[in-house]
Amino acid sequence: MNPGGRPLPNLTWVWRASLIVGVAALAAHIGFGLGGAGSDHFFNRWLYDAVELLAALGVIVRGIAIPRERWAWILIGSALLATTGGDVLFDHVYDGNPPFPSPADALYLAFYPACYLGIGLLLRDRISRFSASIWLDGVTAAAAAAAVASAVLVGVVVNSTHGSTLVVLTNMAYPIGDVLLLALVFFVFSVTNWRPGRAWALIAAGLVAVSIGDGLFLYQTATNTYAEGTLLDISWPLSLALTAFAAWQKPGEARMRVLEERTLLGTPIACGLVAVAVFAGCAAGAVDPIAVVFASITVLLILARTALTLRENSALLELSRVEALTDSLTGLANRRKLLVDLERELEDARETDPRLLALFDLNGFKRYNDTFGHPAGDALLARLAGKLADAVAPFGSAYRMGGDEFCVIIPASEPLLARATSALSEQGEQFAITSAYGAVTIPGEAVSVSDALRAADERLYREKDRLPTRRSAAHEPLLRTLAEREPELRDHVEDVTLLALAVGRVLGLEGADLEDMRLAAELHDVGKLAIPDAILQKPAPLDESEWEFIRKHTLIGQRILTGAPALASVGTIVRSTHERWDGTGYPDGLAGEEIPLAARIIAVCDAFSAITTSRPYRVASTEEQAIAELRRCAGGQFDPRLVDTLCAVLDERASTPANVIAIAG
Repeated sequence: MNPGGRPLPNLTWVWRASLIVGVAALAAHIGFGLGGAGSDHFFNRWLYDAVELLAALGVIVRGIAIPRERWAWILIGSALLATTGGDVLFDHVYDGNPPFPSPADALYLAFYPACYLGIGLLLRDRISRFSASIWLDGVTAAAAAAAVASAVLVGVVVNSTHGSTLVVLTNMAYPIGDVLLLALVFFVFSVTNWRPGRAWALIAAGLVAVSIGDGLFLYQTATNTYAEGTLLDISWPLSLALTAFAAWQKPGEARMRVLEERTLLGTPIACGLVAVAVFAGCAAGAVDPIAVVFASITVLLILARTALTLRENSALLELSRVEALTDSLTGLANRRKLLVDLERELEDARETDPRLLALFDLNGFKRYNDTFGHPAGDALLARLAGKLADAVAPFGSAYRMGGDEFCVIIPASEPLLARATSALSEQGEQFAITSAYGAVTIPGEAVSVSDALRAADERLYREKDRLPTRRSAAHEPLLRTLAEREPELRDHVEDVTLLALAVGRVLGLEGADLEDMRLAAELHDVGKLAIPDAILQKPAPLDESEWEFIRKHTLIGQRILTGAPALASVGTIVRSTHERWDGTGYPDGLAGEEIPLAARIIAVCDAFSAITTSRPYRVASTEEQAIAELRRCAGGQFDPRLVDTLCAVLDERASTPANVIAIAG
């Protein structure tokens, strides 16, 4: 595969194979005498230059053919082509004996800037961003590598260099270019936490090979020990081949993985040890001053890295402290921060300036979460938290205790407490969120953190316990109005309610869910208050316009109930009591599990009660007939599972003495 993800042409595989065979043949000739001494000219001149040219052209073709990282690879390919051109001049124009310096040297030296620019562009393309610590580690590693390379190469070359200024500059350019090349390799490896990926590993291997080859060549030339045809000569074509192979790696394998938050401690330590070794060599008089300069730069960079690490760690410590005291969802202070602030409030409290600790618990939040989903529930908590913080600012502080529980510490002020309570409320078409609270003044009613929280918590749950009474108080007038309108309706409502509660308990409903269903069963016909008696009491079948009136009674019922916030969740159930399992009901055409469970239970219980109750337009059916009708409509009008459950409840009721039923009800 090529870097663009498309199959490589067969020519590319031929190119790769040719490179491998060419390098292997050169190594076999130089190391084992393949072809004999008579073939030296072919291997050392023609095949040698052909392998280098093949590698350079392969990189340039990759840059031209694939848009991604195009200029980086074109520049790197040009660098390889330059050094290849130098070898062609050296071998075929000057026949291995060029003047110094010559145009071949110009091409050799052109390799360095083109290579630096290409690698720089590759770094820019493959690393979008990384931390200052990683940058410093990379530069420090580069400086340390430059110090070592300078210590090994520069001194030898300087001591052996003589002649004109151009000769001296040319001689010095080679070791300096190699020093910077090694520094660049160490920079790349350092900023990738020494996990660069296959492409960078191949590039690094190629650059290290050429640096080692140049270094040994310069050293042997300076000491008059260089001889052509040794294994040293294989380093240059090998380095070009490795770089060429790197150009064609998959992007997934070549992509750097930069870990900003976990830079390696080993890099500054290793570089520090290198600097110490260079200083020791300088003290012994065996190291060039240029190496000492690079070692000094390394030490300064390590000091800068230490200062930066201290600053980063201080910032992380502060961030951790803030995160430990902050609720991640709402941004409010959390329970831990509340305990700290409450302790301080109690220490600083004065009887003349009392503070109020208030704990809040949301009413209706579980139903909201179940209806709209947890992401919507989290968004609601975040909105309410923002409203609460605004309501008590700047006089007090707001906290989230966890779940749907909040807390405030505010001046002892009824208006401010009322504002906080109002902030924790929200109402929509199908929901109503309110809050209950328990409050305690400090230090008047509590002198310790545990006492204050315990007292506020007890008062909160006493307030929660009174909520069903309030709901009953809100719905009783509606029941009385229905009974005044249709006296016989009370028996129907009671029958539906008892059946619904029995079915609900069998299905595991309990607590607030069971209570909501009870109230909805009692009020499921409240919308009929708006239906004219002429329609409700009509002995003949209803026409279409009259049925339209009837079909609106669930919506009217919901609007009536939503007028009392405590009954808003009950209104949602009432709205859906005439939906059908097959989706043909009203008012929303819900189907199957989309219909609230409580509404499905009430619908099947209401139908059974209606069938077994006389109406102006028909006589009552027997229970057996009613059960048969429910089973016939199971899967169409009614949830089949609920029909079975109701039948089981009716069977049990039929076998239970009447006095036990009365007690159970």
